[in-house]
Amino acid sequence: MSNSGTPALSAAFLLHRRDYSNSSLLLECFTEQLGRFPAVAKGVTGRGKSASGLLQPFVPLQIEWRGRGEVKSLVSYEPDGRMFRLEGTALFCGFYINELLMRLLQRNDPHEKLFRNYRELLKQLDASGINEASLRYFELDMLVELGYGIELTVNMEDGCPVEADRWYRFVQESGVIECPPETEHAISGQTLLSLASRSLEASWQLKEARNLLRTVLGFYLGDKPLKSRELFRHAHRS
Repeated sequence: MSNSGTPALSAAFLLHRRDYSNSSLLLECFTEQLGRFPAVAKGVTGRGKSASGLLQPFVPLQIEWRGRGEVKSLVSYEPDGRMFRLEGTALFCGFYINELLMRLLQRNDPHEKLFRNYRELLKQLDASGINEASLRYFELDMLVELGYGIELTVNMEDGCPVEADRWYRFVQESGVIECPPETEHAISGQTLLSLASRSLEASWQLKEARNLLRTVLGFYLGDKPLKSRELFRHAHRS
């Protein structure tokens, strides 16, 4: 792969698309080889143009692009397997994950493992709908890939192992420390250990894990709310 004018080829997904110019699309691509970058697909919309149907989120693609600047030019694209069909809550989860990647991934910073994890999560959302545990594991792995990983099995206050029957609170950019169970946002040691070992099951554990990761992600996302989360809330109020 090269950033020169020579075409480059990679497995890819589209995180976002919008109309651009008369018959073109501005795409936000997430590729295995180059990570996230914007690209223009020229002449793909308008009367008699059906090919742009492939240029949608959740469609596995092989794309070819060229360009030295920040915005690449899409040269060619073709399906790389069948489209993942996300419906209902699973679709909102897909939008949510795409928005996380748009907000947290630096451009032109490849994360091949994260790309593979993303594809696997879409497979699960397509096959069985929402799997909240899988969503939490993806968030956790994404934080690790981006250099924001959190230690779930050690009490950072004294270096002792987290114990299942004790309670902890999360301190940003530090880790978990023991606290009284009545502490606001306290999380059980059992949940921390289950999250670390990828063995979340009980609904109360899933809720605690969701609240923990929302807190961690919120620190890096900043004050701007997630549009996908607002869309989900609006849809469920309707």
